[in-house]
Amino acid sequence: MRRLVLLRHGRTEWNDTGRAQGHADVPLDEVGLAQAKEVAPVLAALRPVAVWSSDLLRASQTAAAVAAESGLEPVLDDRLREFDIGANRTGLTAEAYAAAHPEEHAALLAGDIDAIPGRETHDDVLARFLPALRSYADGLGEGETGLVVSHGAALRVVVPAFLGWEGDPGESFGVLANCGWVVLEHSASTWTGGVERWRLTAWNRVVT
Repeated sequence: MRRLVLLRHGRTEWNDTGRAQGHADVPLDEVGLAQAKEVAPVLAALRPVAVWSSDLLRASQTAAAVAAESGLEPVLDDRLREFDIGANRTGLTAEAYAAAHPEEHAALLAGDIDAIPGRETHDDVLARFLPALRSYADGLGEGETGLVVSHGAALRVVVPAFLGWEGDPGESFGVLANCGWVVLEHSASTWTGGVERWRLTAWNRVVT
């Protein structure tokens, strides 16, 4: 069996106050640093052979804690970033964005992403994130675990695509908690006649 663990970063002040982050380089707050420290030994117990992380600070700080506990050095990869949400949305709450940029907000609600300057679509995110995730998966040996540290919205898009699910099932997933993680396992199953494939075995696990 091969395993990928996908971890959302710890909390930031912007998370706490409902401000959209996108590609803004916001650090973990005190709670987020504590979350990263708490989750580190739990994931280190899975004995990851590698830790890959978004280069944005909130993810790289989280990855550094887990990697240090695992005796590893995190590898930063900008393909693992969160959605770029555009300059007008960054740093604003939903209410403030609606007030300051009502036309863009209406386009967002209507799903007309192309009408929002600087905002990435699902396809944009998949075009950069999915090849990275596949390369990590292909590089794992039998019995090995790899850890990816990234962002909530990006993970909700890439996980179904990685598994080959059609449509947009990520919209049916619950929001990943800060330092919540996803487990994907590659193994055979009697349900598929012994065929090996990647499967989702856990969504939004948290330290209890």
